[in-house]
Amino acid sequence: MPTKPKVLLVDDNQDEILLTRRSLEKKNFEVVSATSVTEAFKQIAEQSFDVLITDLHMPEPGDGFAVVTAMRHSQPDVLVLVVSDFPDMQRAMSAVLLQADEILVKPCEAGQVADLLQKKILEPKSSPKRAKESVASILEHDATAIIGRWLSRLEQVGELISLPLTSDEHTAHLPDIIKNIATRLRKTRIIEAIATPSAAAVAHGQLRYGQGYSAPLIVQESRILQVCIFEDIQRNLSSVDFTFVLPDVMLIADEVDSQLSQTIASFLTMKEAAAGASA
Repeated sequence: MPTKPKVLLVDDNQDEILLTRRSLEKKNFEVVSATSVTEAFKQIAEQSFDVLITDLHMPEPGDGFAVVTAMRHSQPDVLVLVVSDFPDMQRAMSAVLLQADEILVKPCEAGQVADLLQKKILEPKSSPKRAKESVASILEHDATAIIGRWLSRLEQVGELISLPLTSDEHTAHLPDIIKNIATRLRKTRIIEAIATPSAAAVAHGQLRYGQGYSAPLIVQESRILQVCIFEDIQRNLSSVDFTFVLPDVMLIADEVDSQLSQTIASFLTMKEAAAGASA
């Protein structure tokens, strides 16, 4: 018996998910649903799919684009359908044209989506050969997906997730840290080079002190980042340029340690200052 095509259905509207799921299951599709970007990232990391159907706005206009980007880089052969009720469809088109196979405008009948998907899944799809990329480029264009996976892993660590912080407060430092790592890969290709001062790492240490972190928790979140980066490289093995991949892995580890050292130093400076003020 043929395997049912597996669909990842992403929408923050539970009613929309229920209607579309029913229509797809009637057409013999297996459906996995997600109601947030973080949940979608987790499903993409843990399962293989044939199709992605995602709302473009969940609730922010760029949320669906982040899901499409993560899926394209993790599972490039997946059929991608984007649903949008954005009044300016030209902007939606320009945002996802190169990555989406079809763009649907709300309101669209769930049955029509199922029929279209059934037609699309039967069409032969030619995938252009992916150009080889540097690890730095991969980290830059996958930053959103890496951050999503980092947050998913963090949610499994009781001490970290118990802190009263929003997702944005947990992840605010990560774009700059990932950017610094990519810059290191391009410019300073010497292992254990003199650390480049990182304003982002210093600010992160100060912020984490105010948020009630401990030094061991900062180390823990840094370890999670390193794991997520290496997982992302593994997911992109089909397109990565292997010329420098092994030195790049060593440079990434060295740079993550450098950023961590500066964060911890900043954190301890804040802690010592507070202890001196209360003495």
